[in-house]
This record gives sequence, C-alpha cells and structure tokens, in this order.
Amino acid sequence: MNIFRRIFSSFELAIGLRYVRAKRRRSGGGFVSFISFVSMAGIALGVGALIIVLSVMNGFQRDLRTRILGVASHVQISAYTGELQDWQKYAELARTLPQVSAAAPYVQQQAMFSLDATVKGAIVRGIDPALEDSVADFAKYMKAGKLTDLVPGEFDVILGVDLARSLGVQMGDKVTLIAPQGLVTPAAVLPRVKQFRVVGVFEAGMYEYDVGLALIHMNDAQKLYQMGEGVSGVRLKLTELFDAQKVALKLGMQMPPEAYVTDWTQSHANFFRAVEIEKRVMFIILSLIVAVAAFNIVSALVMAVQDKRADIAILRTLGASPRSIMSIFVVQGALMGFIGLGIGVVFGVTVALNIGTIVPFIENLFNFHILSPEVYQISTLPSELQWRDLIGVIVISFILTLVATLYPSWRASRINPAEALRYE
Repeated sequence: MNIFRRIFSSFELAIGLRYVRAKRRRSGGGFVSFISFVSMAGIALGVGALIIVLSVMNGFQRDLRTRILGVASHVQISAYTGELQDWQKYAELARTLPQVSAAAPYVQQQAMFSLDATVKGAIVRGIDPALEDSVADFAKYMKAGKLTDLVPGEFDVILGVDLARSLGVQMGDKVTLIAPQGLVTPAAVLPRVKQFRVVGVFEAGMYEYDVGLALIHMNDAQKLYQMGEGVSGVRLKLTELFDAQKVALKLGMQMPPEAYVTDWTQSHANFFRAVEIEKRVMFIILSLIVAVAAFNIVSALVMAVQDKRADIAILRTLGASPRSIMSIFVVQGALMGFIGLGIGVVFGVTVALNIGTIVPFIENLFNFHILSPEVYQISTLPSELQWRDLIGVIVISFILTLVATLYPSWRASRINPAEALRYE
C-alpha cells in the first residue's frame, strides 16, 4: 500500500491531472483541446463498437449452436458397419456417465421423395417419438402436426418446411419414398418404393435441415431399409453441451470395437469454425480502429508538449528529472485514454445488453428491417456479452493508449530548458 500511496501522491501525477483539466491560454490551445477531445471520442467509439460487434457475433454463434443442436445430437454412438445391434446396451452404458441426460436410437439413410413430376433427395431419419423429445427440440420447431403423429406401421412422414414447399405437398398428401436399398433380381436391382402420408412439417431455421430432412417412425425405417432390429446409432443429450468432447473421449474408450463415438464439435465443425474466424477477424479490424484512435493521442500530446515548453523548462530548472517530465505526459495521455475507454465501455455494454430493445426502436422509427425474417430466418439481432471479451477489449485498448503516450512523453523529457526559455 505504501508503494501505491507514494505513486498517487507524486507531483508527476498531480501535474499530469492538472494538464488534462487546464484550459489552454496560448494561441492554438483551443485546437489542442479539440484534438484531445477527438482522441477520447475516437477511443470511446472504437471500444464501444468492438464490444457491440463481439457481443452480436457471440449471439449469432449461440443461436447457430442452438438451432443445430436442436436437430443434431450432442454425442452420437455409431457402428462402423452402419448397423448397430442391441442399441439398448449402448444407451445404458452411456447413461452411466453423469453428464448424459438422455439417449434415443435412430435410423438414418438417404432417399428420394416424389410427387407427380417433382423429385427431391433427402435424408430420412427414423425416430422413436417417445424418446426423440428428450434428445432434440423438434417439438418446438413443428409448424404443423406433432411427433406423436408418427404411428408405427402407418408409414407417416414429417417433412422440413422447404422440402415440403419444393414438393408442393399439403398435410395429408401422400408422397412416394424411393429407397436405394432394393430387391436384387436377375435383370437389375429394383429400388424399394413406398408411399408415405404427410402428417407434419417442421422448421428448424437451418436450411440444411429444412430442405433435406424427413422424419419417419423408427419401426417403419427398419422395415423400409431391411435393418431388422438394428439402428444406425444412438443419440445422446448432455447436461452441458461443452462437455461433449470429454464425454465422447471417455465413451470411446469404453465402446466395443464395432462402435465409435463422435460429438457435435466434429460433425458441425465447419459452421462453428467459420463463425469463430469471423469473430477473430472482426476483433482484429475493430482493434485497428481503436489503435488509430489511440494514436491520435500522439498528435494531442505532441501539441501539448509544444504548448507547455515553458512549463517544462521551469520544472527542469526547479530540479525535475527527465524521467519526471516523461511521467507527467504519460499520465496525461493515459488519463485521456482511460476517459475514452471508460465512456466506450459504458456505451458498448449498455447497447450490447439492450440491443433487443434498441434495434426494434430504430426499425420502427425508420420503418425498415435490419434483419428480414424471410431472408435470415431470424427476426431479432442476437447479443451475448461475454466478460472474457470485455476484459480483453479493455486490456488491449489501454495498452495501445499507453504505447501511444511514450514517444511524445520522451520528446518532452528531451527539451533543453535554455532553448525553451530563450523566446519567453
């Protein structure tokens, strides 16, 4: 505490604070004050923009993860042969881990859907409606019908909204499913063809699923693809999705040779890697804006040094060392940066936490949509403020500010008192 008390009671700090507050008396002093104000405003805007953009990127990443994992699985147990027998054994083994909250089997194969002259390819996923709700969020994505409408033996199907739209089907219509696994005859391999009745439509908000996924009952899928009692795998839901890699690694060591384990960070790595790269690039670009604003302090301090040459000379003649002179202007520049940084943090955090209110107000005021629901599948701008990002922005911005003060402060410490007082 004695060290901090000595630093904050030093005359360098007192004079540096006085220079920040003092009004300029010389000609051009008003311009110096204006440059100082612009420097602080630039830092505030740069820091605020950086916090807001990073928060919005975090929000998009969160929404993307929620939409993907609402349809995909946190962890997945599959067989190398494509068919997993006695899936209950694997589900029970997975449930022994405390991080696993639910497990459900599935059958997944490719197929083509046909209605009149329209043919579309899709992924067919056979599910158990009683268990699927525990591992996926299809229930909240249903636009029509519900999962329990899939009755075994009735050959019902639930289509993604874009797949249903491209086929031109309505609720209750029958579509023809053509499975590549077929009957082998002396003449050729004939694909299996079966009519399915449309009993539901879902909209996950991810084009990949909405245009290329169809749900049928698992029993119907086993019959259609001639899998007997086998399934394609078991989908697991975790209490904490970020434990997926650890759980997958632990389960993988317990699996028999015919099975393997994957997690969502592997199956959808490209999506999240792209968002993370975009976030880093935006951080670098906006950090450069903060750097430009911080280095405006160089101009402000250089002009302040010229304005205070006589004061510097008097301090030197009274016994102040070059190091003390340098400290005075470092304090002045750092305080300018700290003020701008503080304003920027308050502004950025306030906007990031209230962006759900601010954006609709702007849209209503100017009568336009920043994000059109028809194009982006979302109607609100997501935001998630992470303290790690906030601390990183503060530290980097303050370091840039301190670096910007070094050169003009060093120049001030090199002023010759005799030369400075010659024309006073």
